[in-house]
Amino acid sequence: MSKGTSDRTRIVCIVGTRPEAIKMAPVISALRMSNWAECIVISTAQHRSLLDQTLGCFGIIPNVDLDLMTEGQKLADLTSRMIPVLSAAILELRAQAVLSQGDTATAFCAALVAYYAKIPFGHVEAGLRTHDIQQPFPEEGFRQMAARVTRWHFAPTEGAATNLRNEGIADGLIHVTGNTGIDALMSVAAQIMNEKVASDSGKRLVLLTAHRRESFGKPMQNIFLAVRRLVDAYHDVQVLCPVHPNPNVKTMAQDLMGGHEQITLCEPLDYFRFIEVMSRCYLILTDSGGIQEEAPALGKPVLVLREQTERPEAVAAGVARVVGTGSGRIFAEAARLLDDATHYESMSGAGSPYGDGYSAPRIIRILRESLGTGSSQLATIVAESE
Repeated sequence: MSKGTSDRTRIVCIVGTRPEAIKMAPVISALRMSNWAECIVISTAQHRSLLDQTLGCFGIIPNVDLDLMTEGQKLADLTSRMIPVLSAAILELRAQAVLSQGDTATAFCAALVAYYAKIPFGHVEAGLRTHDIQQPFPEEGFRQMAARVTRWHFAPTEGAATNLRNEGIADGLIHVTGNTGIDALMSVAAQIMNEKVASDSGKRLVLLTAHRRESFGKPMQNIFLAVRRLVDAYHDVQVLCPVHPNPNVKTMAQDLMGGHEQITLCEPLDYFRFIEVMSRCYLILTDSGGIQEEAPALGKPVLVLREQTERPEAVAAGVARVVGTGSGRIFAEAARLLDDATHYESMSGAGSPYGDGYSAPRIIRILRESLGTGSSQLATIVAESE
């Protein structure tokens, strides 16, 4: 594990899951563009294959790979293994700042070990809240706990910043930057090839993703049964479902949706291919958080397969609807979008409330002002965009 010889400010970026790789990639890239910071990437490999696939899309090779994922891992086991090795890594690397994104065990442990080491921690995508510690579980708990020990809260929206202020976080620690996921989306969308995605060009493509822990069991069964009902009712609909490798998802998806000619179950798509599919689908059914941000930027209506969302901006803008996990409600809302052109247009044309593609340069500018001096290149990029 190299300590390096650079005199530049050493910033350690910690990633462990696919969403973290996507949303940290623009930050890592912007840090590497600077002449004042040395960017070191640590992978916890909380999700091994999905993380590696996504990092590869962005050409990121971790400097340190902790390789912590185990089959059937439990939260307590994962965090108990992660804390000591992550702590040792940031100390050996002599980190001067630590950054992580989101609301996973990796993000929470990154914040905690930085706090233990008295190293300032920057939380990318800070302030998202449902205010219900069980929804989503464990993400809501992780992000609330991480906030108590964060030095730089990089909030994606004013709403997220307000959540932090209401929890007593000082204004001076909160920075509204936009969402780095939109940075990643815009960079990839510009490269999308004009390829056919749906297996049947005469059908409307519906993209389905479902993987959240609180959806396991009956909620996920309801989701898959609603989709099965949808394709039985609409013969011009083709569903594509990249199946999460968790056995709680994979087995049920195969049992309830496998073998139907209008439903394609596939392995998880790499990020570039996934954005391509999103750009060409008709509507999206998802329990994902990041897709709620990405889809509006692509003009795609989203039905959120959850009881609550920490991303209310898309709902307020009319581009997303929280429909829960009841089979009847999911079917009815999807059917309305398929049948009612006016309703569909109202949900597909409002645009994204989450950013303009310059979130990462803003974050790097804030870090530079706090930690070091150097090139004004990134500040100029931000200034030109505002």
